[in-house]
Amino acid sequence: MATITISRQLGSLGDEVAQAIAKRLDYRVVCRELINQAAIQCGSPEIALSVIDDLGLFGFRPSTKHRQAFFSVLNTVMEQYADEGNYVIVGRASQVILRARPDVFHVKVMAPIDVRASRLAAQQRIPYEAGLAQVTASDLTRRNYLLRYYHAKWDDPELYDIIVNTARLSPEQAACMVCEAIHKCLNQPFPRGTLPRI
Repeated sequence: MATITISRQLGSLGDEVAQAIAKRLDYRVVCRELINQAAIQCGSPEIALSVIDDLGLFGFRPSTKHRQAFFSVLNTVMEQYADEGNYVIVGRASQVILRARPDVFHVKVMAPIDVRASRLAAQQRIPYEAGLAQVTASDLTRRNYLLRYYHAKWDDPELYDIIVNTARLSPEQAACMVCEAIHKCLNQPFPRGTLPRI
């Protein structure tokens, strides 16, 4: 049993890569529900909205006390998922919270900013400049989140076991590479019929 964390840039296809990895390994993906579970346990459901607000659009400002309670519960919930294994945890500083665990494999999914902006513009049918503005704002928010609450640099390569650039890779191809790396590094068997094919 292993756990995989996925850190991703907006427009990098990170969510799709996470789903493709989970499908290959027969794992479950955890993202928003982990945040909501932690928020409910600490008695502050509104924190779930403030923490998933990557672009800062909602304007929620929970108190320091509520934030501390939330992060404490979030860490506990994440450790519980890692203890159980067979999860792909997307985002929320999971690469930092679980970095000391040898049974967790950390992945960063990225792509050049122009590629990500173009993808977002095409997906949302907006001008390239608007897509670029969203990607730039998201990068800044995610970078600040990790630095402010975990004193870690989002782009520090030492936080990750593998960094995948999806500029020329489909989510399925990226998932193949990640699964092969997990197999070699953690000696994790693949479910029957799911051996990577690149």
